[in-house]
Amino acid sequence: MSIWVSLETKIKKGSYEQLLPFLEQNLPNVRGFSGALSVSLFYDQETGDFLIFEEWLSRQHHEQYIKFISDNGVLKQLASFMEGPPNIKYYSKLAI
Repeated sequence: MSIWVSLETKIKKGSYEQLLPFLEQNLPNVRGFSGALSVSLFYDQETGDFLIFEEWLSRQHHEQYIKFISDNGVLKQLASFMEGPPNIKYYSKLAI
């Protein structure tokens, strides 16, 4: 069964325009990583709220991805656009 991951944060004022090319460059890498099933991004221009909503084969796959981008510096680059660290939550889809 797959898991859903939400990453919620705020984008620093004045950083959104620089964030877009970074995302365009790096999203193919996320989507192509082993275990990634989908990635969607949401942004509220009024509040600066930013949500990344992802589906992964397992939590372990997502944790492997986080380790990978931590090791190669991409996570640090992404964090530079944020006011603080994202709030990360894992969800299991209910089949009811």
